[in-house]
Amino acid sequence: MFTEPLAGWRRVHALPQRTKIDWAGQVKHLLTMDYPDADTVVLVMDNLNTHSTASLYEAFSPNEAFTLAQRLEIHHTPKHGSWLNIAEIELSALSRQCLDRRINDLDTLNTELAAWQHAINTEQRQIHWQFTTDDARIKLHHLYPTN
Repeated sequence: MFTEPLAGWRRVHALPQRTKIDWAGQVKHLLTMDYPDADTVVLVMDNLNTHSTASLYEAFSPNEAFTLAQRLEIHHTPKHGSWLNIAEIELSALSRQCLDRRINDLDTLNTELAAWQHAINTEQRQIHWQFTTDDARIKLHHLYPTN
């Protein structure tokens, strides 16, 4: 799941596995197809071991991996803070709105995902994040040093 919350845009695609090569391929698609003209793409994501620029080097030639990596600005959510990850919130909405039944195969799943993605992107439903820095200092007080 990739999402641009203020633009109301999402891209979701299911694969048989979650390997480093799979992640690298999705990032390449993001950079070359979704945002080909962007100098920098900011990714906020969880700490899954496949989610690193090293995965790009496993999937592509060093030159291509370097070129892709140079366009990324990566920020990881706290290890126990998946609820801070907007893509995780979108996956929850996707589950409620589209995946409320058994889907037997990957092709059917991706057809359903594409239909959901198209409908939601057509609406351009934005995500209005309301969790503030002050909220974070309270909720995540153990991560903020006190003077």
